[in-house]
Amino acid sequence: MLSVLDIFRIGIGPSSSHTVGPIRIAKRFVDSLDQQDVLDETHTIKVELQGSLAMTGEGHATPKAVILGLMGLEPETLDPQYADSQIAMVYKDKKLPLGGNRHITFASQEDIIFDYDTVPDLHPNGMKLLAFDKQGRILKEQIYYSTGGGFIASKQQLETPLENDLVTGQISVPYPFGSADDLLAHCAASKLGIHEIIYANEDAMRPRAHTDAALDRITNVMMACINLGLKREGVLPGGLEVKRRAPAIWQKLHGAPPSNEREQIFDWLNVYAMAVNEENASGGQVVTAPTNGAAGIIPAVIRHYCEGENSIPENKRKFLLTAGGIGLLYKQRASISGAEMGCQGEVGVACSMAAGGLAAVWGATPIQVASAAEIGMEHNLGLTCDPVGGLVQIPCIERNAIGAVKAVNAARLALHAPDQMKVSLDQVIETMRQTGLDMSSKYKETSQGGLAVNVVEC
Repeated sequence: MLSVLDIFRIGIGPSSSHTVGPIRIAKRFVDSLDQQDVLDETHTIKVELQGSLAMTGEGHATPKAVILGLMGLEPETLDPQYADSQIAMVYKDKKLPLGGNRHITFASQEDIIFDYDTVPDLHPNGMKLLAFDKQGRILKEQIYYSTGGGFIASKQQLETPLENDLVTGQISVPYPFGSADDLLAHCAASKLGIHEIIYANEDAMRPRAHTDAALDRITNVMMACINLGLKREGVLPGGLEVKRRAPAIWQKLHGAPPSNEREQIFDWLNVYAMAVNEENASGGQVVTAPTNGAAGIIPAVIRHYCEGENSIPENKRKFLLTAGGIGLLYKQRASISGAEMGCQGEVGVACSMAAGGLAAVWGATPIQVASAAEIGMEHNLGLTCDPVGGLVQIPCIERNAIGAVKAVNAARLALHAPDQMKVSLDQVIETMRQTGLDMSSKYKETSQGGLAVNVVEC
């Protein structure tokens, strides 16, 4: 089993698959050069971006991510402002501290190649890295894939068939599950909630105190991201001249006289989600939940329902454990990559996760939690990924606001359904997977169709 801590990764914007993944890929490649004792011989490195990484890599800051990884930095620990200063130096000096130590010549426009012609066969986000010595001989060549949510895999890993379609790990857990039916069966047999099943599995991987500390840090980073997004004004980078809207909405909410709470729910959820995704679009620190493009939905719901006077650490952990367990189902049974599934695999999955997490906090049974997650996805099926200008801004920022509202409504609907809904969570996950496979590549993070084409033409 994977861990819920694999689903919630701390990194930088604007994209988990196009930024966080390439950082990790580039660092892994440099580490492999060191392990094979050829790092000191490396004179030049070339990186080829393939598929969606080529099509929307420029707008998703993929070249920057590649350089940060080659420098030996990690998305979980790097400081965005420090990263920007280091990138500026590499662009200026055309020198790169490989692995953070020895400098090599590196010109990003020549050494990072956008390969628009190669269509990767194993995953749409392909990345080929080559290391050369002074004589131009290849020291190492490796193909990796950024598979969504910051997950990465080598070509060899994706070519190896998985037993029963499960992502296998090194540690045995007490409640292994490969489907929602498996998960609910564990709940029924043990009389435990979904979050308790996930907790027990996490306990097999590390001490409970370490898990709690990691979950609390994830929540803290999410809330810090909201706080920054509510304050920072200005225009987002990238050329679309998209103005940050969260600060103005926030000020308006606080300046207006109190109104009906139900009327304001949308406003609060909207402003929190938009604050996160405006930070993400500017390259700030966010948590993949389960991706950067969908990073605002879960924090917005947590902020409104589990913070302030409702702030109980156990509830926030219950939310993340439940949502993370649902995210594991999508990761194992389908995909959380926009380049594979379209935005249904990002915003749709985040909506589903948030709905299940909130339902759990509200005291739902395991069946109701699964129903909330199912409703959250059912009404996002077919959602396309067509970012204007290849930037994670239009429609991504508003789409997170809409997704947060949908998630809350899905949780409420599920609480009114005491029995199993007509459509199961497993069925909707499989439907999402089939829909993603059938969807034209124009609508899967390539900016070749939908809004990405029509807005530019207008």
